[in-house]
Amino acid sequence: MSTSTHTSQSSALFADVIRERRSVRVYDKSVRLSHEEIKELLKEATLAPSSSNAQPWRFLVIETEELKAKLQPIAYNQSQVTEAAAVIAVLGDTEGYKKLDEIFDESVKRGYMAEDTAKALVERSIQAYGSMPAERLRKVLYIDGGIVSHQLMLVARAHGYDTVPMGGYDEAQLKEAFSISDRYVPVMLIALGKAAKPGHPTTRLPIEDITFFNEMPSN
Repeated sequence: MSTSTHTSQSSALFADVIRERRSVRVYDKSVRLSHEEIKELLKEATLAPSSSNAQPWRFLVIETEELKAKLQPIAYNQSQVTEAAAVIAVLGDTEGYKKLDEIFDESVKRGYMAEDTAKALVERSIQAYGSMPAERLRKVLYIDGGIVSHQLMLVARAHGYDTVPMGGYDEAQLKEAFSISDRYVPVMLIALGKAAKPGHPTTRLPIEDITFFNEMPSN
């Protein structure tokens, strides 16, 4: 009985989080987050799934006034860049798979899997990623980066903060301005802070119009 009640309460709380999340574009400039607070949000966000559990996401946290001002024209002068407490550049690491040894060794130490199983998975995955065409690898990084980005936005809302994802920026200028090497693929920017003005409500298409069971419609 107690387990059922706890699950129900947790589900209700999660429902509040997903319903209250908004894309916020006006932030309270007086609100700042400590490095520890930001790292805690990112730590929870990285519980998200990723291909082969390679966790290829990397985060460049841009938080000083000088650097946010430098970023703003690169992000097409969006005001939230300088108003938010921080802007997080979510990047995909094309060499992220090289940490699979480290990741699976830890799983073995914690008793999550047998050593021989981990070794086989690592060898197979490293071979697959190492020979993967560049465009296919970028697709994997975009998928994994998108998943962790969304989880970060939900985590932030659960902690009382607000976000907005931004695809509107010049990728080449971002990489040049912040010395991001070609090893990393920019996925998106996420403004993080406390809303000064709530994000406006939005509507969604009826689920019946976008869901198909077992076969697609003919047109």
